Amino acid sequence: MNIHEHQAKKILKKYGANVPEGDFAFTVKELIEKAKKIKTEKYVLKAQIHAGGRGKAGGVKILNNIEELTDAAKEMLGKTLITHQTGPNGKEVKRLYIEESSKIKKEFYLSCLIDRASSKIAFISSDQGGMDIEEVATTNPEKIITTKVDYLEGIDEDSCKRIIKIFNLKDNAEIQGVNLIKSIYKMFISTDANLVEINPLILTEDENLICLDAKMNFDDNSIFRQPEIQSLRDLNEEDPSEIEASKHDLAYIKLDGSIGCMVNGAGLAMATMDIIKLFGQEPANFLDVGGGASKEKVSAAFKIILSDKNVKGILINIFGGIMRCDILAQGVVEAAKEININVPLVVRLAGTNYQEGKLILDNSGLKIISASDLSDAANKIVKAIK
Repeated sequence: MNIHEHQAKKILKKYGANVPEGDFAFTVKELIEKAKKIKTEKYVLKAQIHAGGRGKAGGVKILNNIEELTDAAKEMLGKTLITHQTGPNGKEVKRLYIEESSKIKKEFYLSCLIDRASSKIAFISSDQGGMDIEEVATTNPEKIITTKVDYLEGIDEDSCKRIIKIFNLKDNAEIQGVNLIKSIYKMFISTDANLVEINPLILTEDENLICLDAKMNFDDNSIFRQPEIQSLRDLNEEDPSEIEASKHDLAYIKLDGSIGCMVNGAGLAMATMDIIKLFGQEPANFLDVGGGASKEKVSAAFKIILSDKNVKGILINIFGGIMRCDILAQGVVEAAKEININVPLVVRLAGTNYQEGKLILDNSGLKIISASDLSDAANKIVKAIK
């Protein structure tokens, strides 16, 4: 689960990090009222959307006074920002964040994330702040250092100093840096975070470390035990289809292709998407119906897939382990009759009672194309939509 910048900064502040004084608002009037309470030489106005690259898209403005701020806020609120992370349709700005300006001496990059390969927590730091870290990794890889921390051992003073070594901080600034790493680590563990990214982390002219921008992502599987974090969810920033899928306990992610996928098991779903690409087409979604695909669940999955106007065909790929293929096939038939599917539908069944399941599909009276294996299924759905 993603949250907004202003929410991330509030969490960082709670755990002891320095952030600029600021506040958010849903209207221009509310924003101006809050801005007047901030003591600053200039105002920094930021669009709040779940995407990076806001500055280049006109989503960050530095204003000299309340009059300039008012005009900029009116222009920014309701605007659709298109960045490298939003896709071509962009995202509408529905809330604004106003904060005090900072006198920047240096800019750094700092992030904390789970390194699944080593099962450790990785801190990534660079003295090239304010830039796209992927670009830095390509052009100046020596400017990035990664420090891995064993969760069971925790983080110590030496690890903190290794993380911030590339910043070349001195005296009190170095102490602040060590304390910041400890704060982020504690927050990361306590909130079940997947990612904390501060870009830029700045050193001000008076030698203070401040988190000038912040991004956070949290583990969806642990969110049930984080009610405070869960309350920060902004449904306006999420795809309506993905919201609907979560109501039915379906793991769904919308993609840009034309072949809808309904699969049981995340690994099999990934393999299904891969083979669709191998046969020359693109998957329209990732959709894992899980182990207990009832008629209601399958019906909901069909509706979600078909809500995407780009879908020209559907491929169902089911491996019956605990779940029997005949029961699932009956659910597919009943759901298909109820929904009136008007695109080609290919079904591949394997595993427990797959022959009985195939018989149910063949005798359903519906235009269901049965496939013998995954390659056959991919080949048939690709041909069916041409």
